[in-house]
Amino acid sequence: MESIIIEIRAGAGGEEAALFAGDLLRMYLRYAESNNWEAAVLDKNLSDMGGCKSAVLKIKGEDVFEKMKYEGGVHRVQRVPKTEKGNRIHTSTASVAVLKIPSKTEVNINPNDLKMDFFKSSGHGGQNVNKRETAVRITHIPTGIVVSSQTQRNLEQNKQAALNILRARIFKKQSQEKEKEISEERRSQIGTAQRAEKIRTYNFPQDRVTDHRIKKSWRQIEDILDGKLNPIIKKLSAADKSKKN
Repeated sequence: MESIIIEIRAGAGGEEAALFAGDLLRMYLRYAESNNWEAAVLDKNLSDMGGCKSAVLKIKGEDVFEKMKYEGGVHRVQRVPKTEKGNRIHTSTASVAVLKIPSKTEVNINPNDLKMDFFKSSGHGGQNVNKRETAVRITHIPTGIVVSSQTQRNLEQNKQAALNILRARIFKKQSQEKEKEISEERRSQIGTAQRAEKIRTYNFPQDRVTDHRIKKSWRQIEDILDGKLNPIIKKLSAADKSKKN
């Protein structure tokens, strides 16, 4: 089973945008429940009227990324807000980012990628340390990472210590690169959350949800916001597959 993070942020529209972001959060929680997925709200920043300025949701389940990846982008709502006294329709937005949680991978070091240098330790450690080349400097050629150890009593101990440091450094580098990829993917999905950058519109007066990527619409907007997303996701998946073929 895989896990994903869904980030929801209120966009243009003030308090109404926050209320809409809260509606999207509820929609995804209900959809997760209907798929027997595990869902948990990790973070939620509420607005004055109980909407969500931002929310972070973790979902774990079968095919969760394949189904939810189509939700990434800017969602737009057209309705009369609770804050509106003149019965005027307002347009507001909320942005959604869907990120796959990477699995922890073990760092395997290819011995052919290593350059080892041995030298005499300059540290304290008794007469044996400074007389023999017990210190180790290891260069990891693919990444250019250089580590050394000279505090252990013999060459093999210093070598193992240096390799442990190297593994830790490589793992950190890989984690940072993954975070960079995730942040770039997140930025590409969110855009600037302005009204024009939209993937889907929820039009309450006309009881219609339109996905602009495939130019299709569905009725029963309340049911969709209650988590009945399958008809939309199936159409998006089919369109995606036909585009790849």
